[in-house]
Amino acid sequence: MGLLEALKTQALTADGAMGTLLYSYGLEYCHEEMNVVKPELIEKIHSEYIAAGADLIQTNTYGANAIKLARYGLQSRVVEFNEAAVKLAKNAVAEGNQFVLGTIGGIRGVRTTDTTLDEILEAIREQAQVFINENLDGLLLETYYDFEELTETLKMLRQMTEMPIIAQVSMHEPGVLQNGMSLNDAFHELENLGADIVGVNCRLGPHHTIQAFEGVELPKKAILSAFPNASLLDIEDGRVIYESEVDYFARAAVRLRDQGVRLIGGCCGTTPKHIEAVKKQLVNLKPIEKKEAIPQQGIKISDPDPGRLEPLHEKVKRERSIIVELDTPRHLETDAFVNGAKTLYHEGADIVMMADNSLASPRVSNLAMGSILKLQHNVRVMPHITCRDRNLIGLQSHLMGLNALGLHDILAVTGDPTKVGDFPGATSVYDVSSLELISLIKQLNEGISFSGKKLRKKANFSVAAAFNPNVRVLDRAVSRLEKKIEHGADYFISQPVYTKEKIVEIFEATKHLKAPIYIGIMPLTSFRASEFLHYEVPGIKLSDEVLDRMKACEGDKAREAEEGVSIAKELLDTAVKYFNGIYLITPFLRYEMTLQLMQYIKQLDKQNKGVQVNV
Repeated sequence: MGLLEALKTQALTADGAMGTLLYSYGLEYCHEEMNVVKPELIEKIHSEYIAAGADLIQTNTYGANAIKLARYGLQSRVVEFNEAAVKLAKNAVAEGNQFVLGTIGGIRGVRTTDTTLDEILEAIREQAQVFINENLDGLLLETYYDFEELTETLKMLRQMTEMPIIAQVSMHEPGVLQNGMSLNDAFHELENLGADIVGVNCRLGPHHTIQAFEGVELPKKAILSAFPNASLLDIEDGRVIYESEVDYFARAAVRLRDQGVRLIGGCCGTTPKHIEAVKKQLVNLKPIEKKEAIPQQGIKISDPDPGRLEPLHEKVKRERSIIVELDTPRHLETDAFVNGAKTLYHEGADIVMMADNSLASPRVSNLAMGSILKLQHNVRVMPHITCRDRNLIGLQSHLMGLNALGLHDILAVTGDPTKVGDFPGATSVYDVSSLELISLIKQLNEGISFSGKKLRKKANFSVAAAFNPNVRVLDRAVSRLEKKIEHGADYFISQPVYTKEKIVEIFEATKHLKAPIYIGIMPLTSFRASEFLHYEVPGIKLSDEVLDRMKACEGDKAREAEEGVSIAKELLDTAVKYFNGIYLITPFLRYEMTLQLMQYIKQLDKQNKGVQVNV
């Protein structure tokens, strides 16, 4: 009798966690390598689950693909680890009638990673082929947060084999996927794509897993599965623990069965004791044939508040637009900053931009200063937001605060690593990259949180992304811009450039893009500052001519500043012919230099009146 046939008439009990037990043995390295390093331990754990009453067990192969094994330098041993895992599982069930599933784990989480979907599919193909060759009882796709990854994997595997496939998603919030899709809709799609069993595992404990299934209809053909965690996790003495009574977990299994689930096992924190308790509860229960799904209570998502100023990426498509950067101070005296921001804005800048602790050195919060400028002085501001200083919780909270304050213009950047700043021993977070941050911000614009939960109202962000044209191969940088557009970037702001030739090169390389570009111009203040920018600041390179001109003025502060402005004006002569968007970076709060450049742009535009300016 095959797995699917058995599930037609009975609820089956699956095994529980493998990693939790290996962790309890002090094994925190690559668990998949244990298939060959400690095979007796893996087989022992399988046997303990079987003795507890599990009707099926999973191979110890959750991360046994080339992408995940590459973290340990073991990517060449995919076939070896998977074949060993299959052998151990088969040995454990040799005297019983248990089923063996080949486990394949999801690769993407909240982070999409830099690995392409094609690369992910190729890695999964290699792993799955071992299971197909070994003629297992089915494939288990588990812990998939990214629904696109799961659906594309399922489609590929369905073409490779007719063996049963279990497709399980993981949720941050009960009943809704990370992308905002309902669990019920996800199951329908997975069923239509050929999944024989659809379900959930990981992240949520029994209570929230049951809650998620209350809104799920019984599929027409597929079977439902659930592998909840033992409980919500906790940290004790630096170690992850799960607090859960096995009797409670077993009672929850009955409630899952009442929701139509026929295959019930355990994920993180579960042990053979949990599975033994579940088996005792399910052994005499038949699967239910009918249920009334509780309709999800829809939460209306209202549109953003009206009255927002025109997004810059719309204005710059038809006329001149100027962004000025004026970074907040590194000390507590803020009057000069406020005066400079007010002056620049009221003299014609469309917006005042503020970096987010640039060069990984602490400055007065751009959220605080942005609020003061907007609410007290009616200055439109654009704060940067980096991935370096905040985890996902902090990023969403920060963005929700920005939206509440009406600060809707933001620049999303990855952020300089802490090693370059004042506190090189500080931790860089980087839960996500700038690409993923852009996507998540656009998800907020749909009224959906990073976890998929509805936020009752849509955010209203216009998202700029950074562009570094000062690279050896510009085409690669442009390819990165294309990826950022795919993730939702509305427009780009470039690092400062210091040659006319580079400005023209940038225009030619980017004129096919739909998203406009603000070209960066920053006046130099001294020869020493020029050398620092050229040799030490990532993403900024000066020409030999510029360095020579600044060196010729070395020692005369007035001449150095004058020459710096002169060089910037010469660059603007070219920039205004090719770009509507100009981004002026203010050096060291010397906003009078930026003011001179703004006035010069106005003069150029008067002279060029009637001339078509490119985006």
